[in-house]
Amino acid sequence: MEKRIYYHDTDAGGVVYYGRYLSFLEESRTELLDSTGLTVKALNDRGYLFAVRKCTITYKAPARYGDRIICDAKVLKMTAAQLIFDQTIHNKETGQLLVHAEVALVCLSLDFKPQELPEDLRSKI
Repeated sequence: MEKRIYYHDTDAGGVVYYGRYLSFLEESRTELLDSTGLTVKALNDRGYLFAVRKCTITYKAPARYGDRIICDAKVLKMTAAQLIFDQTIHNKETGQLLVHAEVALVCLSLDFKPQELPEDLRSKI
């Protein structure tokens, strides 16, 4: 997923505020799921919710106002109720790695109890 860095993404120093990267990572995971033909909304409508269980981020270099970045998400591992993603954010122009993250999502029922991932999601990822 390509994204442009806007002024509202940055702090007083003109670099991306560290918390904004969480949004970029979320958007990238959503795009990956959507590319399978299973939207997050459709899964929610079927009673599957997803919550971040764990997130480990390593910040390597800053993105700055006006930069274009590439956000990637790949499924690293699946368990019965979890998807673990390997995610990166690179500067589009230079290719420099800006952020590396490992994010674990847990699949929940509507009453927020862990449940198995839907079979169609497992087969498409």
